[in-house]
Amino acid sequence: MPPTLPRIDLRMEDLDRLVDRTRHTPLTEDEHATLKAAIDTLGYLAHLVEQKGTTLDGLRQLLFGSTTEKTRDVLARAGIDTPPAPRDDAPARDAGGHGRHGAAAYTGAQHVPVSHAQLHHGDRCPSCPTGKVYRQRDPRVLIRLVGQAPITATVYALEKLRCHLCGELFTADPPAGVGAEKYDATTGAMVALLKYGSGMPFHRLERLQANLQIPLPASTQWEIVADTATRLQPALAELTRQAAQGELVHNDATHMTVLDLGRPGAPRDEDVSPDRTGVFTSGIVSTRDGQRIALFLTGRRHAGENLAHVLAARAAELGPPIQMCDALTRNLPQPLAVILGNCLAHARRRFVEVTLSFPAECRHVLETLREVYRHDADARAQGLGPQDRLAFHQAHSGPRMDDLQAWLTAQIDEHRVEPNSGLGHAIAYLRNHWTPLTLFLRQPGAPLDNNLCERALKKAILHRKNALFYKTLSGAHVGDLFMSLIHTCELAEVNPFDYLTALSRHAGAVAAAPSAWMPWNYPDALAAAALDSG
Repeated sequence: MPPTLPRIDLRMEDLDRLVDRTRHTPLTEDEHATLKAAIDTLGYLAHLVEQKGTTLDGLRQLLFGSTTEKTRDVLARAGIDTPPAPRDDAPARDAGGHGRHGAAAYTGAQHVPVSHAQLHHGDRCPSCPTGKVYRQRDPRVLIRLVGQAPITATVYALEKLRCHLCGELFTADPPAGVGAEKYDATTGAMVALLKYGSGMPFHRLERLQANLQIPLPASTQWEIVADTATRLQPALAELTRQAAQGELVHNDATHMTVLDLGRPGAPRDEDVSPDRTGVFTSGIVSTRDGQRIALFLTGRRHAGENLAHVLAARAAELGPPIQMCDALTRNLPQPLAVILGNCLAHARRRFVEVTLSFPAECRHVLETLREVYRHDADARAQGLGPQDRLAFHQAHSGPRMDDLQAWLTAQIDEHRVEPNSGLGHAIAYLRNHWTPLTLFLRQPGAPLDNNLCERALKKAILHRKNALFYKTLSGAHVGDLFMSLIHTCELAEVNPFDYLTALSRHAGAVAAAPSAWMPWNYPDALAAAALDSG
């Protein structure tokens, strides 16, 4: 059933009455549309039921939209009221704000000091005869937001003069700082940020720019970002090299469409089976020395194969990294060695999906895992290092997980749960992968889940929802480059627009020393370049 069709609320008695009418009188246009929608829905449901792995909860999400997976909300839908448990031992947390951003949040804004028009520091007070006025430490702040086109333009009319005897033409020079190129480096940065960072397809930006009377065709946008990507390749190569040295790597993948790869004779990687038809965008998030690096790779390779290609550049003296992923074997970077951890959120989700059918049993599992996640949040709030966080989890989460493991074993061994039921499958998944799922109880620095990579992949999913596909593999590689640079900036809390602009304007320096132009240290390189040019 196409997602663009409006939802029709129809009772079964109304549908029966409509079917009976077809025996006697022709249907009106509205009645025909209603009956057609009902038949389409039936066909769509039949198709979903035939799909392997489809669950009732999955059908509910497809038909009525996804719902929250918070433990309290999941149990509430199953008819279980669970008031929040008191947490006297939890560290105090700041009260939430009212949703508005203060002036400190506008770090990218232009800051303009404004002096008083009549008074100066030390002047006599105009309200009393003897007082003096003194400058306050904190000024009153006025925030002014101004709208403008994503891509603006300035037309310079350079005066021309001609000699009436020899015919020589003399043209005025452009203003200082205005280059001869039509498209400034900021143009490529903004188009790339809108397209690959915010999911705005080229044709939508083309329409927006046309409405604002600053035309920028979609084909021109592609030429700009493709040219910019060529200049930024050294930065991506250095990010990839540094990601290979990480102590912790997350990876996962999502389906992607590349039109050219679906055609006969499409190019193939030598290490990929010719029988493989799927196309994927793999997401890798590597943590090295406290810095997080995001990489996106699109093609026929699985997430594990892409991770193996990245880790091939890992220094020989480094030990195996911690790898966090779900339990799919295609996520493993075979034959490279890793310290494997599996995503606890994936295991938890299996119980969320069957909570309506097994509320009491799922409540026990979900509430146990909720306590583990609360302990992890407390460890982060206290700023504990890897070793201290491990000891904290062993002391607080370890006993809860031991009790949960014993409870899971009893459900199967004592025949309390049918192994082939939805709950039985959820229990089996948790038991079969218990060792990698509980790596956080044995390995310093091991996370609980793969949510960091799941959030990163939303970049690729946003592109898929809005642009639907890449046309060529080269276009996919351009998208991968910009998504990698943009999301790495987001993880480092760096302005991606400023970063992409700086890389484009100093492409030569980036190619010569790419390690000095990473998102977390490029301001120093930028300042050094300004001194050299000055």
